[in-house]
Amino acid sequence: MSATMILHNGRIHTLNPQQPTATAVAIRDGKVLAVGSDADIKPLLAAGGELVNLNGRTVTPGLVDAHVHFQFFALSLQRVDLRGTTTLDEALQRIVQKLPTDHRLLNTDYWLQGRGWRVNDWHQTHFPTAAHLDAISSELPICLRDHSGHAAWVNSRALQIANITAQTADPPGGQIQRDENGRPTGILFEDAIDLVTQHIPEATTDQITDAMREAQQYCWRVGLTGLHDFDGRSCFIALQTLHQNGELGLRVVKNVPVYRLEHAIGVGLRSGFGDEWLRIGGVKIFADGALGPRTASMIAPYEGEPNNYGIIVTDKEEMLEKASAASANGLSVTVHAIGDKANHDVLDVYEAVRQQEAARGQSPLRHRIEHVQLIHPADQPRLAQLGVIASMQPIHATSDMETAVRHWGSRTKDSYAIRTMLNSGATVVFGSDAPIEKIDPLPGIHAAVTRRRADGSPGPDGWHPEQKLTITEAIHGFTTAAALTSGQEARQGTITPGKLADFTIFGRDIFAIPGDELLDVEISGTVVGGEFKHRTFG
Repeated sequence: MSATMILHNGRIHTLNPQQPTATAVAIRDGKVLAVGSDADIKPLLAAGGELVNLNGRTVTPGLVDAHVHFQFFALSLQRVDLRGTTTLDEALQRIVQKLPTDHRLLNTDYWLQGRGWRVNDWHQTHFPTAAHLDAISSELPICLRDHSGHAAWVNSRALQIANITAQTADPPGGQIQRDENGRPTGILFEDAIDLVTQHIPEATTDQITDAMREAQQYCWRVGLTGLHDFDGRSCFIALQTLHQNGELGLRVVKNVPVYRLEHAIGVGLRSGFGDEWLRIGGVKIFADGALGPRTASMIAPYEGEPNNYGIIVTDKEEMLEKASAASANGLSVTVHAIGDKANHDVLDVYEAVRQQEAARGQSPLRHRIEHVQLIHPADQPRLAQLGVIASMQPIHATSDMETAVRHWGSRTKDSYAIRTMLNSGATVVFGSDAPIEKIDPLPGIHAAVTRRRADGSPGPDGWHPEQKLTITEAIHGFTTAAALTSGQEARQGTITPGKLADFTIFGRDIFAIPGDELLDVEISGTVVGGEFKHRTFG
């Protein structure tokens, strides 16, 4: 059988242990036909086929982001981006720049939205207030999520629309920050954010779909061929719309929010249902909050806050009830857990679920913990023992390191412990958590390998250097591990004959250069299903 496209003269890292490297790969019908040397592969080219000279560029299996909020990432490209602001004044200036110039919007249901602020980046510990935003606009409602997404900063107009006053009670699983007189300050934590966001008009399917088209192009430019999504129903509808129109060019695993569990079971959805473009993943549960707003659930209190143990978003009993129901109906489970108490409780739940699966004679489902940011030493071997996947984001380690030290102190030795998880035997899969962080995978790969930020901080050795990975391990986390996590290892994750022809092409040999230089590497090409979606060379 002949090939319709051949990539040759390259450094191909297949991640296939039986054939780790090659110089050429042949493609036919969107799949890998053969892998080997130029001499062996070039004669396979069919008449009229395309011969692509890589000129020494490096090729890996297509990179997959295993934790992204794709709808919110897509929409974030159109909203206020507060990431990287170093002062409150800088953040306020960015907000002013995004104010709509059309004053007719004041008489509509338009909201100014954004995210990415973090008080620690502003070198302060106190939160901003509604008054700061009121000075920008007291008429236009404003809602800005923090870096973690677990806190929101709103103005007085937003509080008024949501009818949040001094008399408003904290909702279950949430908190309204108040001043010394009990009045809302404009900061909302966890489920209290919903008091405001329920009043923000939802983007239409057409708006989301249009935003996703732009976002998909961005993903190809940074080398992504697939992603695992954690948004809700409207995201799924938009993804289906793209798929039905033949426009979906990323391999998407769609996870189901736990509040849709009853509906998923009711219609008989099971993990793995779908096709090569869009398929069902697991059921997403939140165990706790996040580090930034100090709502992650902790075994011991936060440094300097003897009464703060964080917030439990879903208690252990309810979590077990939901996880058991999902597993019994063929749906894997994926739980957000940041703090060491949350991770401990999730592992207890999974231990019980594994016993139930064994009693039913059911094959173990591929359950996950999302983030695993702080895990007690006693719990560190348990993911491997229970066959639970650690879904981690290397970029969080370097992004959060100062905040982690401030709030967790000496416990940071057990935080973002990727090497520890790998050495325990657990499957570790990587993502970005976009739009919390940039969706670009190279910064995550750089963080995993160097444990340093782009500016070189905290120094040559990196933060907790004992947790560094090799470049091969980092690429594995964005490729093979993603396929294993979603049960797609027979079709994805390595460059092997018969598998889908999804590749990421790098302008330099990332396996040979110093880790510091990874951020300077060009993504020269992205191939999905044997088709170039992004290409910078002839």
